[in-house]
Amino acid sequence: MSRKKDIPNHSAAETPDDRLPDSELPKGDRLRYHIFRMVSVGVVDEPVNQAYDVISTVALIVNLAVMILNTFSGIQERYDTLLLVLEHVTVFFFAVDYVLRVYSAPYLYPDLSPVKAQIKYVFSFAGIIDFLSFAPFYLPIFFPSGASVFRFFRVARIMRLFRINAYYDSLNVITEVLSSKKMQLVSSVFIILVLMIASSLCMYSVENAAQPNVFENAFSGIWWAASTLLTVGYGDIYPITTMGKILGIVITFLGVGMVAIPTGIISAGFVEQYTRLKKIGELAVEEGIRFIRIKLNAKDAWVGRQVKDTQLPHGVLIAVIQRGRDTIIPNGNVVLEAGDTLLIGADSPKQDIPMNTKEVIIDRNHSWNGTALRDLDISRQTFVIMVRRSGRNIVPKGDFVFRIGDEVVLYTRSNLDEIPTGE
Repeated sequence: MSRKKDIPNHSAAETPDDRLPDSELPKGDRLRYHIFRMVSVGVVDEPVNQAYDVISTVALIVNLAVMILNTFSGIQERYDTLLLVLEHVTVFFFAVDYVLRVYSAPYLYPDLSPVKAQIKYVFSFAGIIDFLSFAPFYLPIFFPSGASVFRFFRVARIMRLFRINAYYDSLNVITEVLSSKKMQLVSSVFIILVLMIASSLCMYSVENAAQPNVFENAFSGIWWAASTLLTVGYGDIYPITTMGKILGIVITFLGVGMVAIPTGIISAGFVEQYTRLKKIGELAVEEGIRFIRIKLNAKDAWVGRQVKDTQLPHGVLIAVIQRGRDTIIPNGNVVLEAGDTLLIGADSPKQDIPMNTKEVIIDRNHSWNGTALRDLDISRQTFVIMVRRSGRNIVPKGDFVFRIGDEVVLYTRSNLDEIPTGE
């Protein structure tokens, strides 16, 4: 069984869309598309794309190192010329990178017109960070009086480190946790703010007479409340009355409990996320299929029909409809619309002759990775009936080559134990 080395070595999750052949692209857009793939993090199907990722990472690390070394007066005096050259080179690279990302933005947002896509990128969080990575370095040339302010914004370059997260699932866990637990975290922060204001008011009531210069109004105790509730305790403001000290002890104990709430939420989120990733890792290699998901477009025959008129076979049903942000558990009168994502379920067949359908997900170490369909060493009783790649369903032919991330649907009349699930 031979491997083809020209097969893209990346998963579908790492790229915004699947690789398109040049023949399917408008002639004027070929350069834009290849630039888009080059600047997209994690696309390493071609040497130039992989080299660009390496250069981007090295440039960022070198630039941050220069920023840190410039804070040491001895190093700055001794290597001033070298550090200045390195900063000029890396910042110029950031500027070129920004221009390329703006130019290729229509492929980042394919549903928008080219101009709107470029505007959306420019004002997106990533676009703003990319702009601040180089603009503050050049702005003092035109506005010398604002040099100190512009120097402050150079710190935004460190935010580019989050782009490296695309390479590591473990680093993405914190983003997933904060996103999934955002409502609980907002609630806990709100409770802390309410308790902080209440503590400030209470301390003002008992300490104002004894320390009028320290607790002079209702909000003068905010700093004390924050340092006490968050267990920092700087000690520059503190109660001196007996009642104030008792109140301070109570508030300190409350602060320990309040700070523990968001900590517990984040900790529980980490456990849930790692448990989910572990479960997916164990079960996603090979799973029996009972549900499929399809997305309707305007040309589909089901669009405009009620669920009861879809004429599904016995034992098959539309379990869930995802419509925008709404999740619908349908009844027979629900009318299907273009853009709906349907989760269709079916009973597992029970027959004397086993007829099994299985799904095999191709990972980096899978023996099928880079192999053509005709070269697969599988049973004659097993058939590859469909491959799902980047959200598209493909009926493969003999010259079809499998890639990392492909979801391969197999149909067999015999036991599937001989089918490899990875190495």
